[in-house]
Amino acid sequence: MVKVLFVCMGNICRSPTAEGVFRNLAIKMNIDHLLIDSAGTHAYHIGEPPDKRSISTAKSRNIDMSQQRARHIDSSDFVEFDHILAMDESNRRDLLQICPEHLQNKVELFMNYSVNFNETEVPDPYYGGASGFDHVFDLVEDASKGLLETLIKHSSK
Repeated sequence: MVKVLFVCMGNICRSPTAEGVFRNLAIKMNIDHLLIDSAGTHAYHIGEPPDKRSISTAKSRNIDMSQQRARHIDSSDFVEFDHILAMDESNRRDLLQICPEHLQNKVELFMNYSVNFNETEVPDPYYGGASGFDHVFDLVEDASKGLLETLIKHSSK
């Protein structure tokens, strides 16, 4: 079982989108040996569903995120998860500040797995319009495909 955690600031836009997209792709590819979750570096929205705009964007692309709920990163996550993927450099730094030193190799930028985009970060669409959520979805979908390909390669070795 490979365990993947996506992390953004509030866990209502980017990381739940990544969780939903990655889970959907894994199901489509018939990959069932994954545990997929998301969390936030800040405790602003604990227990809340994803942002309505994130849910709407995902729904327009046949992904249901309505049952997901925001949670705060927990110290046990650094032990539990194999891959802890930050949406941007700020969140990566926040994660590294609370992550035990011997586990910091698990923390990286999600966009490291992107194949078709040059961006290094998934931008926060919270204060922007609908097009920002579409762009986030496109970035997340691309990086999710790259991550799945990487995991498949490593599992076949």
